[in-house]
Amino acid sequence: MRLPDGTKIRERRVAPVSSKTAALRWGAALELELLRDGTKKVEGPKAPTLAQFAPRFINGYARANRLKPSGIANKESHLSNHLLPAFGKKRLDEIGSEEIADLKRRLAKAAPATVNNILSTLSKLLKVAVEWGVIDKMPCTIKLLHRPHVEMRFHDFHEYERLVKAAAEIDRQAYIAVLLGGEAGLRCGEMMGLEWTDVAFERKRLRVARSVWKGHVTEPKSGRPRFVPMTSRLAAALAAHRHLRSKRVLCRPTGKALNQQEVQRLVRRAERLANLDHIGVHALRHTFCSHLAMRGAPAKAIQDLAGHSELITTQRYMHFSPAALESAIRLLEERGGILASFHPRKS
Repeated sequence: MRLPDGTKIRERRVAPVSSKTAALRWGAALELELLRDGTKKVEGPKAPTLAQFAPRFINGYARANRLKPSGIANKESHLSNHLLPAFGKKRLDEIGSEEIADLKRRLAKAAPATVNNILSTLSKLLKVAVEWGVIDKMPCTIKLLHRPHVEMRFHDFHEYERLVKAAAEIDRQAYIAVLLGGEAGLRCGEMMGLEWTDVAFERKRLRVARSVWKGHVTEPKSGRPRFVPMTSRLAAALAAHRHLRSKRVLCRPTGKALNQQEVQRLVRRAERLANLDHIGVHALRHTFCSHLAMRGAPAKAIQDLAGHSELITTQRYMHFSPAALESAIRLLEERGGILASFHPRKS
């Protein structure tokens, strides 16, 4: 607008209202105030505090976009345990890079992956606030911590056979849980969600179509079902275990499905009986992928069988593959290759 004295004023501001009509009225009121008071600064709406915006973020973003229950729970935990105590009273546009550094110092004893997950929740919250017009821009730069390479623990071939034998001595459910992890690559939640309709005995394959987390049934982590051929040992174990107590494969005698703690206890008992270190249920999945790589399976096959969304996840196991390394070196010895045609001169 232009004032009567010829002064030109241009301001760009997010209207605190949602409809076009209300926004026009709000703009007209600002013009009248400027005409009355000249170039006196008119304060716009202040950004909400983190504590005020957090419920909007959880309901309007996490729940509205149907994130998995575990993902919503993680974000709520990050907010209540770390972000709200640190920044709850601060306006969103007041959270600066120095405050982020202070948060990292407070979390010095936490694992880098834990710190990065907390920072990622804060980063997403601020980006959503920008997207919704709550703040004009990101108020800070959020840099994640470097994550050192951590060697994944798994059972070697002899250890795995000891574990399978020990699980069979405990009971059929422990035996099947170990085989589902070590010979089909199922995650703990996928074991709990496996139903008899997912077991195709005649085709000897499993359909991994759901995962269970604290009673919530969701799709697998990759977001889509996958099919895994059964080993003869797994197929025989499932055939012997077949029951009518429940639609779930793993269940109590009453028919109620096993929960995560019960599956973990079964595997832990088998580890103790086999005199192995406790590395848990998920290590069976690492064992599955590692054994496939050591036997020379292609990376793409391991990715499909394990249900990895990205090949880079599968490549963590490929250093175990001697076949891949040997075949790569053999490329240098192909007829017509550089090494084949090179003859060193005699000195």
